[in-house]
Amino acid sequence: MLALATSLFAAPPGDTIRVSGFGAKAGSYEDALPAFNKAIAACKQQKATVLLLEPGRYDLWPEHAAVREYFISNTSSETECPSKLKKIGLLFEGMENLQVIGNGALLMYHGKMITWALDSCKNISISGIRVDFERPSMSEMTIVAATDSTVDAKVNSSSTYEITNNRLQWYGEGYGIRNFHALRMQPATHTFWYDDWRQFDRSKARELSHGEVRFSGNFKNRKFAPGDVFSVRDPIRDHVGAFIHHSSGIKLNDVRMNYMHGLGIVAQFSENLHYDNVVVMPREGTGRTIAAFADCMHFSGCRGQILVENCRFNGAQDDPLNIHGTHLQVQEKLSDKKIRLRFMHHQTYGMQAFFAGDSTALLDAASLRIYAFPVVKSAKLISEREMEVEFTAPLPAVLKTGDAVENTTWTPALTVRNCRFEGTNTRGLLVSTRRKVLIERNVFYRTGMHAILIANDANGWYESGPVEDVTIRQNEFIECGHNGGGNNAAIAIEPEVKQAAPGYYVHRNIRITDNRFAQYDYPVMFARSTDGLTFTGNRIEQTKLFPARQPRPNIVLENCRKVKISGNKMDGFSDKLEVKE
Repeated sequence: MLALATSLFAAPPGDTIRVSGFGAKAGSYEDALPAFNKAIAACKQQKATVLLLEPGRYDLWPEHAAVREYFISNTSSETECPSKLKKIGLLFEGMENLQVIGNGALLMYHGKMITWALDSCKNISISGIRVDFERPSMSEMTIVAATDSTVDAKVNSSSTYEITNNRLQWYGEGYGIRNFHALRMQPATHTFWYDDWRQFDRSKARELSHGEVRFSGNFKNRKFAPGDVFSVRDPIRDHVGAFIHHSSGIKLNDVRMNYMHGLGIVAQFSENLHYDNVVVMPREGTGRTIAAFADCMHFSGCRGQILVENCRFNGAQDDPLNIHGTHLQVQEKLSDKKIRLRFMHHQTYGMQAFFAGDSTALLDAASLRIYAFPVVKSAKLISEREMEVEFTAPLPAVLKTGDAVENTTWTPALTVRNCRFEGTNTRGLLVSTRRKVLIERNVFYRTGMHAILIANDANGWYESGPVEDVTIRQNEFIECGHNGGGNNAAIAIEPEVKQAAPGYYVHRNIRITDNRFAQYDYPVMFARSTDGLTFTGNRIEQTKLFPARQPRPNIVLENCRKVKISGNKMDGFSDKLEVKE
């Protein structure tokens, strides 16, 4: 209550716009979006410094949502989602020096939309809000009983369905679900696994009672156990949870994202972002296991300082935190200074990826070897997929079709500290940036794959680039990697080098010190093409969550130089750290 009182009287009355003053009524279940739109417009017109919400629940429907065309990184292809028109619940556009104070208000969204967006904004803070969907685009059910021929399941109360012609069909507010991506969660271990919905989709379904369904079909060898939870979604990322676009000086504090559709909080070509005490997990009392349709936080082509601290991630169907740039592929040399580039990954295209004055890196895509750093003179999109970029000086003669280009100006420094990563079937943290990175005092708990992945590729996801200064210290890595197969190291430094260039190393200066690794399986670290790697003062303990797959080295090094491994303590795995080079 003290925090609430402080927030309510934090700003002078003349600088404050109250959403209630425009007709928003907490707890009315009426569409509050028209009132929010008016309040935001008043803030912009009057240059107010505070937008204030009273506590309570506000329902927001898509009929009055703003519509903008946004091409957003890592979302959808031309085939998956031909139109890039997005509905936005709360749109802050071209605004500066504003505090949005939520006082714990719950924003309950209906249908599909971006919950809030900051477009071309400066110095905006958002605090004290909770975001959820009345009908999340994730459907969930819990196994009650199972045999080889029948499965009884209890459907989560927020997952609407209908049984037609003996077939269960999921549906949402204004949409049906025809394609399926499924996970299974085992509550005893709180581990998430990829699974297959097709057998349920093909089976005969009948309702035993409201919310209780019996599926009859072939379920041999599925090994269902009572309590297992299935989460099912359509894989098309037609929106994102929230969007920060061409903005700077953005702070999120005490924000709860209880569900996000499409992708998470996406920041694109933005700078100086501070996320403090942002929690992505299901709202208490809902019985749900999933809070994020895909990633929780995604940073693409950002710069300045990104600070993520005191955050918690629990219930994501993809990576909680991903920071990267984008490699574009060279298609044609148009002159000695000009080239035509193409966005190669099917889900990333259409954005202005280079600006006049930006520095870039030219590289061979197979080896990731950088051979020049030209500066952009001009850049323009000539189609949704292609750009023409002119540089200030002639390009190297070795430039060839198929090479890649990274924008090195739009690369951020990153600090991630005091956060908890859990409840995901994939990785915890992906980082690919050449500026200073500090990852400290975090807990990575039973992530399905690597807890931390340092990648860089110009052939698959085209997510750039190399790291040059990374410190990973005083973290806890607890039983990570159950979905990783044989390569299930807690930390993977794994650039996608297709053909190594002799004497060239993709990553450099990575220090992994004073961490605790509690691993059920042998792999702790994998490193490839790294120059200057320190692994010292770490404690490695063997646990019994799952049986270890097979005896093998704890650390694997592939084409690395200047590696220091010392002062590490082992408890289990034969009490000896095994390194393979």
